[in-house]
Amino acid sequence: MSFLVLLLALWVEKFSALRHQVQRDGFFIAELVRLERSGKVHPWWTLAILVLAPVALLVLLLHVLDPVAYGLLALPVHLLVLIYSLGRGDAKASLGPFRDAWRRGDDQAALHVAERDLGLAADDSRSLLVSVQGNLLWQVYQGFFAVIFWYFVLGPGAALAYRLLALCGEHGRQPALKARAEQLRHVMDWLPVRVLALSFALVGNFVAVTRVMLHELLNWHISAAHLVARVGRIADDIPGEEDDQRGLGRLDSLWELLLRCAVLWYAGFALWTVLA
Repeated sequence: MSFLVLLLALWVEKFSALRHQVQRDGFFIAELVRLERSGKVHPWWTLAILVLAPVALLVLLLHVLDPVAYGLLALPVHLLVLIYSLGRGDAKASLGPFRDAWRRGDDQAALHVAERDLGLAADDSRSLLVSVQGNLLWQVYQGFFAVIFWYFVLGPGAALAYRLLALCGEHGRQPALKARAEQLRHVMDWLPVRVLALSFALVGNFVAVTRVMLHELLNWHISAAHLVARVGRIADDIPGEEDDQRGLGRLDSLWELLLRCAVLWYAGFALWTVLA
């Protein structure tokens, strides 16, 4: 059923507005703010209430529904949870204003748009473009690849836990709470980001990527965002110095690299489903 849900999630993503209706975080963020303002709840207890409790309720619900009607009642629950767990927004569409400013050669506007829309800051246009390329890789990884990885491996509970931890890290205001949410997310990122990096080697520059991964494969301290940005650019053969317009075009080639990885992952999921 997992592979069927993954296919349905792709269909919903491309041809339906259901994702925007399901991905409503208002109640969760309000509870996060309320617990932070109270100041009486330890950060670990806050995460237990906001992350562990919903995941436990979901697992219990699926345990009840799975035996009923050959699991058909559990199928819509799987699909809704997976859609909710996907990333927020459209990583490619969000680059539109930046692309327009960059094509005009307006560096100041590009810096402003990148800070406003992408939350990126840079000292010069060259470093800004590198940051935007890395941000695209990171957003697609954390919004899609990490979620479907944990869904396929451990089920909807793990996918939901990943997204709730991400929301705590993004919207939390207490430094202690944010730090613990990011620590747990780092744990959940460790394996899928390396699987994606190895996928980059298979669909991109194999030799260059494997050379980097030999040093970073077991590095616990490197962040997932840094690793996926670094390896993705290497897999796409992006040089250290490149003219502005060609560098902008690299956003499209990176997107194609990510699409090839998605096809590879789905092929792997299908093969595993057939053989299992």
